[in-house]
Amino acid sequence: MFLEVLRTIIISCRARNPSFFGFNSITTTSIMRDVKVKANSRLAHKEEEEEKEVQILQSVSTRENEISSSLSVKSTPEIEKKYVHRVYDAIAPHFSSTRFAKWPKVAAFLESLPSGSVILDAGCGNGKYLGLNPSCFFIGCDISHPLIKICSDKGQEVLVADAVNLPYREGFGDSAISIAVLHHLSTENRRKKAIEELVRVVKSGGFVLITVWAAEQEDKSLLTKWTPLSPKYVEEWVGPGSPMNSPRVRNNPFFGLESIPETEVSTKEQKAENSPSFGLESIPETEESMREQKAAEIITETKNSMGELKDEKSIEESLEALKMNQQEYFVPWHLPYHRAEVSGASASALASGLAKKDDRKGAVVYNRYYHVFSEGELERLASGVGNAMIVDRFYDKSNWCIVLQKATSNQD
Repeated sequence: MFLEVLRTIIISCRARNPSFFGFNSITTTSIMRDVKVKANSRLAHKEEEEEKEVQILQSVSTRENEISSSLSVKSTPEIEKKYVHRVYDAIAPHFSSTRFAKWPKVAAFLESLPSGSVILDAGCGNGKYLGLNPSCFFIGCDISHPLIKICSDKGQEVLVADAVNLPYREGFGDSAISIAVLHHLSTENRRKKAIEELVRVVKSGGFVLITVWAAEQEDKSLLTKWTPLSPKYVEEWVGPGSPMNSPRVRNNPFFGLESIPETEVSTKEQKAENSPSFGLESIPETEESMREQKAAEIITETKNSMGELKDEKSIEESLEALKMNQQEYFVPWHLPYHRAEVSGASASALASGLAKKDDRKGAVVYNRYYHVFSEGELERLASGVGNAMIVDRFYDKSNWCIVLQKATSNQD
């Protein structure tokens, strides 16, 4: 009975005063609206956080790709390690003794620079240009430790470094030079990267001089002494910018030949290094390296592979076009026996096929890798470097040469 009376009183009070128990319909609606707004806010915040996470992941992925691409360009191909780095390490003293004359146009460039300039020589070799202008400060670098030691012994400021990864901060030098270096880099991407590095390390407004061997040699007879590369030497050339992707290579039948396994060379070198009695005398003069093919042999192979496809005239025309378009060569270096280390680098090189004996000339013959530049090629590469412009170009002593100037920044 009491409960029924109490229920009646409560119903009556709520009817007269909805806020009797501390809330009303308006308050209830407001609370529900607040709950809904907060829920929407949390949902929006969650979506925003998820979007940020996606952006971060995309940024990380992009950065990883950039790093991977950079590492790929900076990673030295085997052909450069064997036929550039190891060769110059082996011939350094003899090479240095033949490198003393300064090219007049390189000297004129260096002498034109303002007093007090910091000049960076990338690929300085034996340092013949270091200190040429006594009013400037020179720093040289080269990938060959023996050549750098020769420079160091002369008191020059030098260090071992790679042309595609120079160890200087941005804008460190006033000017830079790269004399006869880029043609030793085996892919277009690496050659372009080397140019970018030269521009990076000079100050805004600074100049860069680059020279490379030209395909258009003044002495045409030199080409007969060089060995065009066959596919035996290009197994590691893959990816954009590599010679293996060029139409010249893809359309030539002999570029399907089998490559020599790397392990075969490594095994031979190991045996040579571990043999105490191994010397130059143990290598017969008639032993031809399996890793060498003379131009005549390559042409014969090409003729045989093309014979069923074309008539004789077409074959000769194709071969002539091939020779005209050839840019990848091995260029010999004759190291006299009395300059060769009997039980050192030369003996190992002979055993592995990296070098061979020439008793007639009394020398160990090394092959150096070269990519000779066609007319306009160097300018095309340099024009892809966004913060530099070509201010001069010329042909000198069978070399293509350009002078770049780094763009002046807004802060300057």
